[in-house]
Amino acid sequence: MLKGLVVAAFGKRFEIELEDKRRISCVTRGKKTDIASGDWVGIKLTDSNEGVIEKIFDRTSLLYRSNAYKSKLLAANVTQIVIVLATQPSFYEALLNRCLVAAEASQIKVLILLNKCDLINVDAQDKLSSYQKLGYQTLQLTAKKDISPLRPFLHGHQSVMVGQSGMGKSTIINALLPQEVARTQEISHALDSGKHTTTATRLYHIDETSSLIDSPGLQEFGLHHISQSELEHAFIEFRPYLGHCRFNNCTHLHEPDCAILNQMATGTITQTRILQYQTLTKELHHP
Repeated sequence: MLKGLVVAAFGKRFEIELEDKRRISCVTRGKKTDIASGDWVGIKLTDSNEGVIEKIFDRTSLLYRSNAYKSKLLAANVTQIVIVLATQPSFYEALLNRCLVAAEASQIKVLILLNKCDLINVDAQDKLSSYQKLGYQTLQLTAKKDISPLRPFLHGHQSVMVGQSGMGKSTIINALLPQEVARTQEISHALDSGKHTTTATRLYHIDETSSLIDSPGLQEFGLHHISQSELEHAFIEFRPYLGHCRFNNCTHLHEPDCAILNQMATGTITQTRILQYQTLTKELHHP
């Protein structure tokens, strides 16, 4: 059995980079598809450029989204999530909060990146500032003009980049890795997997210790797999007040003398974040 890294996932077909850097196209046994870019797998060759995945090695992390019926794996073994926003078009703040909840539940570091900052948008910058005040790492960037501010944040990490369509993720990848992108396209063509790329997640090597996984544009990020306790703790500003409500089973929706709601009255916790939490709580109980 050969060991390889999943560098692209196309549904039921996967592009695997072997330890000698050769890339082959692989399928799984039966209907098994719970494999993501960033996974380390064991494979058996069936041809010079074809193989079957026989084993998935233990993961250090797994990022995925889910609804009541199914889940979608995004990336494995990542140490950082880069959430890409933009000044134009306006970003969907509810989606940002969902990504943050998924990151906190998986205990993965976050970088919130605001792209297209040559287009002035005070509202977008104010929103970004509010998350910086919570303690999240943030970066303002214009990827088309200068990608260099992003590089130090990626060094030493296996990062996954997520965000809505139109935020400039492809521009960021092309600016960071023009030669790697061209090489990857050539390999995909050789493996005849180009027709799958619209739904692909793909891993790019930045250097020997850093890599970046690009995922398709998101419009929704279901969190059906998150427990109520995980959801509460995922709102990091809630943590000092959890366990201090009048009722032990407080849901922080409407109960009297709720420690979380009391903090909204003082401005310590913003109404925006509490409303996002309440929306997700109701969704978990009534999917």
